[in-house]
Amino acid sequence: MSDRKTVNLAELRAHCTKTSMYTLIHGKVYNVTEFLDEHPGGDEVITAEAGKDASDAFEDVGHSDEAVEMLADMLVGVYEEERKDTKDAASAAVPKTPTPQGGFNLLYLAPLAVLAGWLAYRYFSTRTLH
Repeated sequence: MSDRKTVNLAELRAHCTKTSMYTLIHGKVYNVTEFLDEHPGGDEVITAEAGKDASDAFEDVGHSDEAVEMLADMLVGVYEEERKDTKDAASAAVPKTPTPQGGFNLLYLAPLAVLAGWLAYRYFSTRTLH
């Protein structure tokens, strides 16, 4: 591991522009600048994770094996934790992107409920009672 570059928090955070963008995934820092235009999910997805720990966001999407293999070409080095005495202090130093919990399904259910209500209204309002 001595041949790999170490990247500290200040350097990680310094690279969060579209011309130079780093992200941290599972303790390794990747330069994702060249991949912004090629990312199937759009550059906004990567831009939101620039300069911080994107491990949870990366795993939540469920990337393919091919996507994981592509990371090797983008590797800058390993993340150097600010405080090596406790793991919790080091993980707290790098902000993690919050992942949606619980209410995420409401984004899908609410429009469906409105559509079902509208269809029911149209069906019952056009029927005539004899």
